Amino acid sequence: MQRFKLTIEYDGRPYVGMQAQANGDSVQGALEAAIKAYTQVDTRIAAAGRTDAGVHAKAMVVHADIARDDSADTVMDALNAHLRPNPIAVLQAELAREDFHARFSCTGRSYGYQIIMRRGGLTFDRGLAWRVPHPLDVDAMQRAAGHLVGKHDFTTFRHVQCQAKSPIKTLDRLDLEGHGDRVWIYADARSFLHSQVRSMVGCLAMVGKGQWSPADMKRALDARDRSALGLNAPPEGLYFLKAHYEAD
Repeated sequence: MQRFKLTIEYDGRPYVGMQAQANGDSVQGALEAAIKAYTQVDTRIAAAGRTDAGVHAKAMVVHADIARDDSADTVMDALNAHLRPNPIAVLQAELAREDFHARFSCTGRSYGYQIIMRRGGLTFDRGLAWRVPHPLDVDAMQRAAGHLVGKHDFTTFRHVQCQAKSPIKTLDRLDLEGHGDRVWIYADARSFLHSQVRSMVGCLAMVGKGQWSPADMKRALDARDRSALGLNAPPEGLYFLKAHYEAD
């Protein structure tokens, strides 16, 4: 039995989320099925993060104990073969220490959110970005984002079903980058509350539309009340970008 650290990419559109659930197909379920097809052994995986239905990942990290004495490249190729035609790919497989845990060894997580500003509907990017039909004031959004960086009580930006023990989190980064008709919003923290990124993005979009001022973002944060939330952004624009570990 060997423990492997697997870096995976997936399109979240067909799934109820990363985590296995009773109400539909999950990324975890597809990956565990691929491992069983390869090893003939039921295997549970653990992931660095939990993504909701429709949320994507560029480099999610999971660990799995593989009941085969094969090389990392062989494991990667075998899992990819058994994953087809699922929109999931193992980008890298690495032999890991026995005490490595994808979730508990993780020291930070990075997310990105893509907004496309155009009146016409999305074609190639449908389900992969949030379409906003008019320009956004990115400078005002960046000023508003500054109010959220640091250690705060993020109750306003926390899903009512969030299971975290505390609403207090430290947001290390919340930056925006505009490229033509696209805006990317980047968020880094050790961990996030359920729906925190989407809730922050939704309120930033309200600032960009002129419905809120940057100061309204601080008022929403200080309210510590979910009812003060302006808007929760849809899931399709959200991407899990990277899991950070001490070895990085």
